[in-house]
Amino acid sequence: MTSYKEIVTKAIIGKTKKTINADYEFSIDQKPDTILGCWVINHHFKGSLNNKEALISGDFDINVWYSYDNDTKTAVYTQNYSYNDTIQINAKVSGNEEIAVNCLKQPTVLDVKINDGLVKLKVEKIFGVELIGNTTVKVASLDEVEDYEEVFDSPKDEELNINVDNINENYIAVNK
Repeated sequence: MTSYKEIVTKAIIGKTKKTINADYEFSIDQKPDTILGCWVINHHFKGSLNNKEALISGDFDINVWYSYDNDTKTAVYTQNYSYNDTIQINAKVSGNEEIAVNCLKQPTVLDVKINDGLVKLKVEKIFGVELIGNTTVKVASLDEVEDYEEVFDSPKDEELNINVDNINENYIAVNK
């Protein structure tokens, strides 16, 4: 007869992924002529759960390599930016859950321009959020007699009690 058992365990009960784009602008002391390169480094973040939302706070540095003075000199401008992003979680939240936040795509500069002496850029990052909570798994179990094979100890040589003196040496020849 089959019956069902319930196993209570922690598991991922919801997953969400979100692409976040943000625009930044800043001015540099020297008026830039050309943007030679732009990159994001030192990205740090942490996440917390607030009702049905994942709150992600973090920061990163943006480095802009540029030329100035009629493209005769170069410099690198570095600026630290902080952010607070919210990601809606599409799962039933009871309040005892935890979240795991993963950066699926590190912040990347998509576009950078010089406009009226201001440097304007667009940064994209992608986060994945996993909601971890208690869940129940039902498994079928068989309520039958245990199917263990029983083993017995074999007797030791001294317990066999064999009389070697009474062995018929012609046993094979006689029983052919």
